[in-house]
Amino acid sequence: MNPPEKIVRSATVHWDGDVARGHGTIATESGKVQTDYSFGTRFSGDPGTNPEELLGAAHAACFTMALSAVLTRAGHPPASLDSKALVHLDKDGPGFSISGIELSTRGVVPGISDADFQKYAADAKDSCPLSKALKAVPVSLKATLAT
Repeated sequence: MNPPEKIVRSATVHWDGDVARGHGTIATESGKVQTDYSFGTRFSGDPGTNPEELLGAAHAACFTMALSAVLTRAGHPPASLDSKALVHLDKDGPGFSISGIELSTRGVVPGISDADFQKYAADAKDSCPLSKALKAVPVSLKATLAT
């Protein structure tokens, strides 16, 4: 199966009110993600989501799909891959910035050495489209091959 040459995806956001007491909604084009967000969901742990959580989900998903592709092309299709992204949001003067993203993955990949798994995981981290888009942010990787 060959993907199209160009794909455009969308998400929409609506916000009501000031930043401290306001609230918003986030929706994806597919309709699979529709959720609320606010100052409290971003900074105080209130129920709902936040941009960093969504970024982490997107990055972990992109990386995991890229790792599956790299492993499959190398002749080692994975039985399973489980990944996580920790997105660090730090105070930066009057605002905030994303100071880093920690990716971790655990793979069940029959017939592969740990050294090869580490190499393929690093290749996937560098080649995933979201990693490429986030080059201004340090991204670390911890890859664990399940035995």
